[in-house]
Amino acid sequence: MSAAVNVTDDKFQQEVIESDVPVLVDFWAPWCGPCRMVAPVVEEIAGQYEGKIKVVKVNTDENPRVANEYGIRSIPTLMIFKAGQKVDVVVGAVPKSTLSTTLEKHL
Repeated sequence: MSAAVNVTDDKFQQEVIESDVPVLVDFWAPWCGPCRMVAPVVEEIAGQYEGKIKVVKVNTDENPRVANEYGIRSIPTLMIFKAGQKVDVVVGAVPKSTLSTTLEKHL
C-alpha cells in the first residue's frame, strides 16, 4: 500500500511539477487540528489510487517557499496537479467522498 510522501521545497519541482501522473498535494502543519482530521483520508486515497496518482504532503511550517508560491492561506489545503499545472483545490477537512469526486475529474 502506497503512503503519502513528505516533500520539501527542494523536491517539489521534481516530485510534483515533473510527475508523469496527477499529484495530490496535502499542505499541512503539525499544529493544525483539521489537518490531523484529514490525514487518514489522504492516506486512504493514496492506497485507493495507487498507480493512478501520486500523493504527497508538504509541511507548510518547514517549507514556506512552496506554500507562498501557491498562496496557501489556510490549511489543510489539498491541491491537484496534472502535467505540472495546478488543476484543482480543496480547502479544509473534507470527507473522503468529496476528495475522491474531485480527483476522479482529473484521472
